[in-house]
Amino acid sequence: MELHHISLPTAYMIETLRSQGITNQEILNRIKKKDITPWVQINEHFDFNELVRLAEQDQAAFTSIILDGYKIKFITIRGLQTLLKLKFNLIEGRDYQRTEKGIKDLHIDENSLSILKQMLSKNCTLYEEASSQTGQPSIRIELA
Repeated sequence: MELHHISLPTAYMIETLRSQGITNQEILNRIKKKDITPWVQINEHFDFNELVRLAEQDQAAFTSIILDGYKIKFITIRGLQTLLKLKFNLIEGRDYQRTEKGIKDLHIDENSLSILKQMLSKNCTLYEEASSQTGQPSIRIELA
């Protein structure tokens, strides 16, 4: 199945809603009704109407984005850090180290890693390197 590409700000909106305990079904229902008023208080800087417009363009694609996942069009280092925090509650210094070109020593479970791999844009390269200390692979992501 081909994943749909979305912008980083769209991903932020979706993951912000999820991080606040809003289910995929609730997202789909509210967008279908075009009633995003309860979400305004979640983040006043987001225009959640963008999600409504995205769904209006192609409802099936929007449903797939919410239920099946998505691929981000382009990610910056700060964008990657924000996404790691929103989606996986991973924080610099605790769960990974920032580098000049990306991040290294990312500590993430296999399921989350699989989701992350699916989401990353073409300008990201993910490396899994053997780690003798923990026995788990050391994850590094570099951005072009």
